[in-house]
Amino acid sequence: MKSRALPKVDYVLLITALILLGFGLLVVSSASTVLSFERFGNNYYYFLRQLMFGAVPGLILMYLFSRIDYHYWQKIAPLLVLVGIGLLLIVLVPGVGPEVGGARRWIDFGFFLFQPAEFVKLATVLYLASWFDKRKHHARDLYYGFLPSLAITGLLAGLIMLEPDIGTMLVLAAITASMFFIGGTRIKHLLTAGGVGLLILWLAIKAAPYRLHRILAYLNPQADVQGASYQINQAILAIGSGGLWGLGFGQSRQKYNYLPEPIGDSVFAIMSEELGFVRISIILFLFFLLAYRGFKTALAASDDFGKMVAVGITSWIVLQALINVGGITAIIPLTGIPLPFVSYGSSALALNLAGLGILLNISRFARK
Repeated sequence: MKSRALPKVDYVLLITALILLGFGLLVVSSASTVLSFERFGNNYYYFLRQLMFGAVPGLILMYLFSRIDYHYWQKIAPLLVLVGIGLLLIVLVPGVGPEVGGARRWIDFGFFLFQPAEFVKLATVLYLASWFDKRKHHARDLYYGFLPSLAITGLLAGLIMLEPDIGTMLVLAAITASMFFIGGTRIKHLLTAGGVGLLILWLAIKAAPYRLHRILAYLNPQADVQGASYQINQAILAIGSGGLWGLGFGQSRQKYNYLPEPIGDSVFAIMSEELGFVRISIILFLFFLLAYRGFKTALAASDDFGKMVAVGITSWIVLQALINVGGITAIIPLTGIPLPFVSYGSSALALNLAGLGILLNISRFARK
């Protein structure tokens, strides 16, 4: 049988994402040299792992998903959520995944670690899009539209909090809120759920002193510069040291064990130190461009399911970027959130690219 030629994807969206990916690999190669050499005697250990277990599988998934009709995901969305719940439960089993800093967030497959919470973000987007598409007439109803879908996402968020991973839980909540809003949920229902969520978050902060210390560090970064405020002070120092044009690629001083998590949560500070304000502004513009093309794809989607999926995936990437940059620049309290396409983390990178592949497929069939 002759294969039917597929329409073209949004090349602006594709090229923007590929530039961010390439730039992210370069940043990881620079920011990780000290950690790589100290732990493994190889300056490029983390870079090679990011490339082999994150970028390469992610690009393959992006290509494949860009060619699979996005309506296929509607059929298996409930199954994906069940798989996500199962994976989150497995993470909590002692001995299955490593415990790092008192948190269980990964499943150890021997040659690489998989973070189920990243898979759950994509599964949640597809599930909510399918839910609202099939029940669009009940979107404004409390009992048949809002509460059942909120119960599923609430279960996923609760399991992520048990890891514990408050940052990822907040990203999941932001994705859910954006999709509920686009899906037509009543504003009063969203505000009520938001109030309950803030109460739960406040209880979680009270239950763990280190979370309260992060809030206090945000309110007064100079209060405990050697303790709770250490990371944010070192991050601000790195950003300020970059000036307009930066110290030069590979010339960061903060990556020499001054700034915690230089390849993870704090990677934006290392970027700013080496590249400076002008060039970092270009990177931030690329995220803005990705948001613009993603939401434009949503507006032009040929059906409600495609519209909801496009909104969810775009919100996921953009909101997570905003939370990461906002936290490391002390605009909002610091949370352990990676910067999409840039921070080290093979699971996050591969699934970001997989989600982008679905978004590209939606763009193939969008109204021109």
